[in-house]
Amino acid sequence: MSIKSDKWIRRMAEQHGMIEPFEPNQVKEVDGKRIVSYGTSSYGYDIRCSNEFKLFTNINSTIVDPKNFDPNSFVEVTADYCIIPPNSFALARTVEYFRIPRSVLTVCLGKSTYARCGIIVNVTPFEPEWEGYVTLEFSNTTPLPAKIYANEGIAQVLFFESDEECETSYKDRGGKYQGQVGVTLPKM
Repeated sequence: MSIKSDKWIRRMAEQHGMIEPFEPNQVKEVDGKRIVSYGTSSYGYDIRCSNEFKLFTNINSTIVDPKNFDPNSFVEVTADYCIIPPNSFALARTVEYFRIPRSVLTVCLGKSTYARCGIIVNVTPFEPEWEGYVTLEFSNTTPLPAKIYANEGIAQVLFFESDEECETSYKDRGGKYQGQVGVTLPKM
């Protein structure tokens, strides 16, 4: 198994639609303003956060139960940024839609710009033949409100290709998050 380079990422995105929309280079500035970078890097792809957020709220004082999740635990926000309250979290989705090849597994890590502010980005691996918009999880570990910017870089995806294809892919087993299009809450 090896990590894939910028050349491979560009080829897979441009010829096979692995990432849409796709940016073949690093974008660090838009309209003359510095942004948190996104696009292809040496051995990864920096994804962007869309402007669709689900902000956790305890207004209903419900129990967070992954087997019986209450969608009323979130307030929907559509904006150029999201303010996450202290010691809280939010969900969002990527701007990019992914189609993962059968012999590939990805690992996604938060960008250092956010990590150095106490904002943790958690994304589970994209499994072989999974496709969809990625649901992003943000935790504000600080005692202060934290700001997440839409349409800017938020995390880096690393692509690992196996030396052989898996016997059963995510698509083969009918994974419950296959083809997700919005910010997707836990499913059973």
